[in-house]
Amino acid sequence: MGRLTEKIDLNGTPAAVLHNATGKAPVLLVCEHAANRIPAALDNLGLDEATRLSHVAWDPGALAVAQEISRILDARLVASTVSRLVYDCNRPPEAPGAMPERSEVFDIPGNRNLGGAEKSARVAAVYTPFRTLLADTVASSSTPPVLVTIHSFTPVYMGKPRDVDIGILHDSDTRLADAMLAIAPQHTNLKTCRNDPYGPDDGVTHTLKLHALPNGLMNVMIEVRNDLIATTDQQQAVAKMLAELITDALAQTSDKPEAKCRA
Repeated sequence: MGRLTEKIDLNGTPAAVLHNATGKAPVLLVCEHAANRIPAALDNLGLDEATRLSHVAWDPGALAVAQEISRILDARLVASTVSRLVYDCNRPPEAPGAMPERSEVFDIPGNRNLGGAEKSARVAAVYTPFRTLLADTVASSSTPPVLVTIHSFTPVYMGKPRDVDIGILHDSDTRLADAMLAIAPQHTNLKTCRNDPYGPDDGVTHTLKLHALPNGLMNVMIEVRNDLIATTDQQQAVAKMLAELITDALAQTSDKPEAKCRA
């Protein structure tokens, strides 16, 4: 299996892209797991096609939802173009999950026993361009943006069904999450929960901690069960609901009671 130690060739395609660069909304969207692309030189990381198309390689439906929210709100969107199995842009380089040898029940042969040069090549090719584009987009904003990251999750994990439809995740800044959870029942009948199916202790708030918290930006991470956004119609419906929820929550982000889980 070929593994480059000095440079990963992305065939001229950037590792991260800015969609709707002239968007005027105060919201800046992020989709770290938007794609399942694996550079050719990495020989598909030794994975079969089914695994490369599965949720372990990316967040199915997340980019489509993010793009539709971007369209509705006229918001900018920073998205990765490389599989999170090559490098997970929502993890720092030192995290074991940044280049996992195993994801859920799947072994990732191409990530086994990576040397320092191989890891550095992936950081340089995938993570650094993504981090830089997002940081530059934040810095170039005319007003401090609200950072909203969009993800999807599998309804069954490690053989266990998950009892949540939409997760509203946050780290130490709870302002936007509090407001969204408080009014979620006005927007959807889907079960909407705080820091579920993941939370800060799972290491999933890296983007928020790196780009939002130091800059004092309001922020939230949204997780949607991927079978709820499997079709274009579903993606558009969920995106519309989320865009309206974000908009209404931003209008009332102070002195809101804490809400935990709404059925």
